[in-house]
Amino acid sequence: MIRGIGVDIVDLARFTRQVERTPGLIPRLFTEAERGLPVHSLAARFAAKEALIKALGGSAGTTWQEMEIVSDDLGNPGFVVHGALALLLAARNITSVHVTMTHDAGVACAFVVAEGA
Repeated sequence: MIRGIGVDIVDLARFTRQVERTPGLIPRLFTEAERGLPVHSLAARFAAKEALIKALGGSAGTTWQEMEIVSDDLGNPGFVVHGALALLLAARNITSVHVTMTHDAGVACAFVVAEGA
């Protein structure tokens, strides 16, 4: 059963300016494994994390570091969740989270579906 859906879009030029202006933004928003990616990939991951928050109806008590986008053997993206976020998903009976991301024409976009019992 679908427990929540979320979508987010990020303007790449604006995101790039924010990252350049605020050097501490990258370590705050992204895990160590995500940080070395190109800015368009970071923007898509930011959109995915925002979309997850929307799918959950909020993220009180969790941090950006508890959401990590990883790729499977075929290159498909997925979330690995840690800490309080993992507990939040369990409390909301969410057993799997699906994510898709894209970037083109100056924007990055992500869509998330949260499924559970």
